[in-house]
Amino acid sequence: MELDFSIGAAVAAFALGLVHVFAGKLRFLSDVPRSRWLSWAGGVSVAYVFVHLLPELSEGQESVAAEAEGVLPFLEEHVYLIALLGLGVFYGVEHSSRSSRAGRRQTDGEDQTDDAAFWLSIGSFAVYNAIIGYLLVHREESGARGLALFAIALGVHFVINDVGLRDHHKHAYARVGRWLLASAVLLGWAIGTLTEISDAALAMLIAFIGGGIILNVIKEELPAERQSHFAPFALGATGYAALLQLI
Repeated sequence: MELDFSIGAAVAAFALGLVHVFAGKLRFLSDVPRSRWLSWAGGVSVAYVFVHLLPELSEGQESVAAEAEGVLPFLEEHVYLIALLGLGVFYGVEHSSRSSRAGRRQTDGEDQTDDAAFWLSIGSFAVYNAIIGYLLVHREESGARGLALFAIALGVHFVINDVGLRDHHKHAYARVGRWLLASAVLLGWAIGTLTEISDAALAMLIAFIGGGIILNVIKEELPAERQSHFAPFALGATGYAALLQLI
């Protein structure tokens, strides 16, 4: 059984990496008005965070409190601060990319980020992807069912991230960025197969990823220029939430 799970985690890691490699070939995803499939994918991602990941945090809070007692007292009751940190980090990355694009449009007419913003974004998302790769091996809920639900939700989420990153970074992302992000998932999975961390540290990783997912979905769905679709988003959220409750 353990061998089967290890093989499943490896397959999921490679599949998630391939999302970044090949998502750019789905040209319809970059259309405006926004593809309904992307809005649906955003709903699935958010549903997974609120129905599955955040409840896992409440279960892991006791482990965090036990380890933090007398050392980091503020974490004893506020592991959700780590989720807020994840949201804040990726808000800062998005702000950097938008500011860089605006600056380049004014100075040289290029609608893409400069090198500094590109590497900040790719570096941040590489860490993000590596954590997700690690969580393929170590999560609060183990087993084939939990792995499948996690991989599906994060797979559609990677599609959303990929579209946003291609929009900001253009050719630099196609040449370099997508390969680094695909490799980061595999690196995280490899580290996960060789190491194991405490329950408290695992809860913090889950919290950070949860905050990042929420921000990365919202930033893609809410701007007016995206012309997003509420109905597919709601359908994805309610449908996947119901699936999580049923199985």
